[in-house]
Amino acid sequence: MKSMFSVIHSVGLFGLNAFPVTVEAEVTKGHQQFDICGLPDAGIRESRDRVHSAVLAAHIPFPKGRVLMNLAPADVRKSGSSFDLAIFAALLQAMGILRMDLSRCIFIGELGLGGTTHGIRGVLPMTMLARKNGFKEIYVPADNVKEAAVIDGIAVYGIHDVNELIGHLLGHSPIKAAPVYQPELSDVQKVLDFSDVRGQQKARHGVELAAAGGHNILLVGTPGSGKSMIANRLPSILPEMTRAEILETTNVYSVSGELSPEHPLITERPFRSPHHSVSAAGLVGGGSIPAPGEISLAHNGVLFLDELAEFDRRTLEILRQPLETRMVTISRAAGSASYPCSIMLVAAMNPCPCGYYGSPNKKCTCSPNAVKRYLSRISGPMLDRFDMHVDVDPVSYDDLSSQEKTESSAVIRDRVERARLRQKERFKGTEIYCNAAMSDNLLREFCKMDKNAEALLKSIFERFAMSARTHSRIQKVALSSADLHGRDVIQTEDIAAAVQFRGFDSKYLQ
Repeated sequence: MKSMFSVIHSVGLFGLNAFPVTVEAEVTKGHQQFDICGLPDAGIRESRDRVHSAVLAAHIPFPKGRVLMNLAPADVRKSGSSFDLAIFAALLQAMGILRMDLSRCIFIGELGLGGTTHGIRGVLPMTMLARKNGFKEIYVPADNVKEAAVIDGIAVYGIHDVNELIGHLLGHSPIKAAPVYQPELSDVQKVLDFSDVRGQQKARHGVELAAAGGHNILLVGTPGSGKSMIANRLPSILPEMTRAEILETTNVYSVSGELSPEHPLITERPFRSPHHSVSAAGLVGGGSIPAPGEISLAHNGVLFLDELAEFDRRTLEILRQPLETRMVTISRAAGSASYPCSIMLVAAMNPCPCGYYGSPNKKCTCSPNAVKRYLSRISGPMLDRFDMHVDVDPVSYDDLSSQEKTESSAVIRDRVERARLRQKERFKGTEIYCNAAMSDNLLREFCKMDKNAEALLKSIFERFAMSARTHSRIQKVALSSADLHGRDVIQTEDIAAAVQFRGFDSKYLQ
């Protein structure tokens, strides 16, 4: 038995970063042995048993000599089960069964003991890299075929089992390449709509202003005042996702394994609402091989933290830097992974342990010290990350019993989208997509005020001894107010709105 050698191409993944991997196979004389080198983890080393079983399931005698697989580059650690299909193809090519040119093909997928394929994570970023590197065909498990077919410009073949793969490559029973996946438009109306919200004109206006500029917002009020109800309806007034945003968000969900095989594109803005017992790793990501957390799964959408004061303070403090940089970097011994987190942070909290401090309807039973301790669970720097603080008062009986229809989400969304179009034009040629993401060095250029507005901002700055961050955030919110009203120059009413929603006169946060 002479030595036989083959090369098959695959793709590895670390975080969101896909990287090319060459699977080199060598079959030589010697004792029967199957080895894999190239810094594989335990999951890859177990590929030996899965591939051995798959070869037997295809009614092919396994080589009696030594089989050696190398995953190049050998200095990069590799993990997961996505190399099974490439190892199988490399082995069959080294055995002389597959004699065709496979140099323009990519193989990714996990094998079962009977030769069937199982879906894997991260197929979308892997397919994007394959197309970028000039490959013409990619072979993936049937469960991942729609996800891979999102990417145009590369032929995608969904494989159910190894016999199907062999039959296709040998030309006995060719498989049709999957058509480019186009998501179907849903005719189902959104269940959550702002027309359900009675009264709460100030809170409704605050949430609309936050949506118009992508601002972080804190809702404070007594239990049952409608804070969670309003927050849950926020996605219904946000603009439609762009193609770039859809792919960015879907990439994160692909890596985390949260994509549906039937609907592999995230076309609706995410709304994530973790419980207050969530760990730091669950919120921002973590693990030996860093996985995305809730803040990244909310990318291009909303992260809602209900009962904010009940969250562990150290967990909340971890959010401070990602909220500024809109990126989470997690470093581990195996390497560093970065995940995007351009989000709207929405939080809701009661003003005290009993919940009724400042309520006009019910007396608070908490001592002043208890109220102070409760509010101090949220640090000053964390509170400063919220561009807007909105008091949500209890709804009156007249508002609840009124038969008058309130504005629907569709009407509000139309105003928000017009405001976002102004921002898109304003920041054309940059990576900035909304006022909240604008860097402070651009304030002088874009936040143009008339003299009265500038005088009002100056007097408020001196009265409340604002920090530089508060000063810049008020300008950004004021600019969003001007965008909602179709104005090119910030006026006094825009500054007044921004200051009103900054919480200086909040009866709950004092």
